[in-house]
Amino acid sequence: MRWLLGAIFLLIIGIVFQLGLLVYSMYALLGVILLSRWLARHWIENVAAYRESSRHTVEIGERVAVIVDLSNSSGIPIPWLLVEDSLPLDALSCKPPKLNVDGRRVALIQMGPNGKKSIRYQLNFATRGYYQIGPLMLESGDLFGLHRRFKVVTEPHFVMVYPKVIPLSGYDLSSRRPIGEIRMAHRLFEDPTRLAGVREYQRGDSFNRIHWKATASTGKLHSRIYDPSTVAGATIILDFHRDMYPAQGEPHRSELAITTVASLANAVCQMGQQIGLVTNGRDAVDRIREEGWKRDFRTRNDARQSVGMSSSSDRLRPVIVETQRGYEQFQRIRESLARLELTDGLSFAELLMEAASRLPRDATVVAVLGDVTTETAISLGNMRRNGFAVYAIVVLQSGETSLGSADGTRFLDSDGMIDKIGRLIAEGINVRHIDNEAAISDLCSEQLIR
Repeated sequence: MRWLLGAIFLLIIGIVFQLGLLVYSMYALLGVILLSRWLARHWIENVAAYRESSRHTVEIGERVAVIVDLSNSSGIPIPWLLVEDSLPLDALSCKPPKLNVDGRRVALIQMGPNGKKSIRYQLNFATRGYYQIGPLMLESGDLFGLHRRFKVVTEPHFVMVYPKVIPLSGYDLSSRRPIGEIRMAHRLFEDPTRLAGVREYQRGDSFNRIHWKATASTGKLHSRIYDPSTVAGATIILDFHRDMYPAQGEPHRSELAITTVASLANAVCQMGQQIGLVTNGRDAVDRIREEGWKRDFRTRNDARQSVGMSSSSDRLRPVIVETQRGYEQFQRIRESLARLELTDGLSFAELLMEAASRLPRDATVVAVLGDVTTETAISLGNMRRNGFAVYAIVVLQSGETSLGSADGTRFLDSDGMIDKIGRLIAEGINVRHIDNEAAISDLCSEQLIR
């Protein structure tokens, strides 16, 4: 526009002062400017694109092939066309990256009259999530750099990456049934009301399992052994509030919590028992539905920002997968976990108040926590006093807290977590803690008297 206004101004000057050479030069310049303007618009408007991805649901570590087909419907060649298929910048820039790209998603190409081109690349997903691919952005212009045109040509695709599932070595969930107990072939958690004996402490044992009398008499840490209880399923309550997962421990803590929930849900489903999920996290599908996706972007930066998400959310609706049986139920839970994002909405106590009426009393309540506040401990204690069988799993930062074996390994407690877990123990809640994926497989594993 500045070139055009400048040429018109000089043309007027040339006419007023009868400067023939200037007039002819400005006429030529105006012709070039108008032609360039028309060509830039013509080129970008006659380019069509189509994106195809090989899969829309994958496991962690699997690849997705993406093909972008471009076509020029005009009989005029396009000297240059910048093509960019946008991806979430936070997934690409974090260390280690959640998303790796093999191939060209950004390319500068030429297209002949009625020509066609294809761009191919592959995506490798290192972390579960709900990833947006696109929109596809095009930019072209004249050879003189006077005019450029920008266009968004395809809507985004979405790829859902399932969370990791770790096989568990055997569990027993304690439940309360009005008709009495039902003996199951598998073990999930132990019943703290059924003391079976004492053994030497093993790494990962719950703090409230320590048998202090035996420890004092032998000089080595000892733990109580409980008999297994019956299984009537579980409802997992995941605290996914952003404040419970400090930045210095991320993304380790939140992803470990997701893996823990997925592994527990899988174990219960394989036993043919009912399983459900309640969380205060944010569903990415709901976020996209509410925030929307607009097609009219004025700049490339606007289009790039559409790939990301707002860093905060005041979501006040819990994500609930009603407690049911069946493999399809596990799939529903796994999909919900794949799409789950940290939120600034409901606190854990508010979540329990919101969802308490929908929790079946014949299923154990398993709370998966990133941190323990006084409010959280009291809320779970109230549930226990109201007749629910309650169990808590606290997810720690790797190496944050370590109870050593009987050889005298000391505590590491950088965040006061021992005191925080003590709040749950004081409320009569059976507590376990994990700080890595290896600990999940041994979580509440069966301990037999030999």
